[in-house]
Amino acid sequence: MSFARVHASMPDVRSNLDGLVTALKSAGEPTRLRLLALLASGEATVKDLTEVLAQSQPRVSRHLKLLTEAGLIARLPEGSWAYYRLAEEGAGAATVRALLDRLDLDDPVLVRDRQRLDALKAAHAADAQAYFAANAAGWDRLRSLHVPEAAVEAAIREAVGSRPIHALLDIGTGTGRILTLLADRYTRAVGVDMSHDMLSVARANLAAAGLDNAHVRQGDVTALSVGTGAFDVVVIHQVLHYLDDPARAIREAARAVAPGGRLLIVDFAPHGLEFLRTEHAHRRLGFGHEQMRAWIEAAGLDLDLVRDLPAETSAEERLTVTVWLAADRRIQMADEPRLLQSA
Repeated sequence: MSFARVHASMPDVRSNLDGLVTALKSAGEPTRLRLLALLASGEATVKDLTEVLAQSQPRVSRHLKLLTEAGLIARLPEGSWAYYRLAEEGAGAATVRALLDRLDLDDPVLVRDRQRLDALKAAHAADAQAYFAANAAGWDRLRSLHVPEAAVEAAIREAVGSRPIHALLDIGTGTGRILTLLADRYTRAVGVDMSHDMLSVARANLAAAGLDNAHVRQGDVTALSVGTGAFDVVVIHQVLHYLDDPARAIREAARAVAPGGRLLIVDFAPHGLEFLRTEHAHRRLGFGHEQMRAWIEAAGLDLDLVRDLPAETSAEERLTVTVWLAADRRIQMADEPRLLQSA
């Protein structure tokens, strides 16, 4: 190799070395290593991490800023909040994986951190369940305050299509509305929800509709007690914005999808209505197309359809609802055209 060629390649080598040194320096501090270990369990906010570490918010924010600048974690702004997660690609992601592989997860400090984070997430879930219990009877009315439910339900039926469904799973079934909406399409169906109050309403609604081929059960949407690959259609309707870790719920849903089956997700597009956090237990202020695509593809599915149902522009507090339809990539359905559209 000529001197000129070696010299020309040196900037890239120097850049790679500088980047690695910066990453190692950024991670080489006890609190930052603790932060990386915590984020290995999923996304978290500054507030959550501050409570877990029992340190001041400015101090934690400074650590997070350094880790972000080094490419080890990603910052996801969302209204007045920001979520942080481990880098998922690039040199930073590889460095994080190598560092975490070297950590002793049984270290007392890391064990205590995980316990505190688990307790915090349990508290968030309890707050949401209390909200559900207080609003179970009027849940459908609350939903109607946003995008008209009739338009959303028409879009759901259109996305599912007319092909018969052998087994349907509705995750976070709530009042059981999806089970009644799609009753003419499936042979059998199961609805899962954490809230006893919601399940009581759902059972009453199913009985009133005369549906004996659908039933509901209590279950955790992030740890489903259903068979792997047991359902040819799985629905997550207006659930993800209540969760600390939506990506985990999507992975669990994808696990339940049968070969060639489909996953239908309905939720809000990104918005800035902060009162939904404090008054309605929302943890996330909507989801963008690319963010959802990344989660779906990471779960082993292919995104086939995206459809936005815009809010009425004359009403300030109305929200846009997005419908995402994903397909299991193990078997392509010959009679289902692949479609990608966005309003």
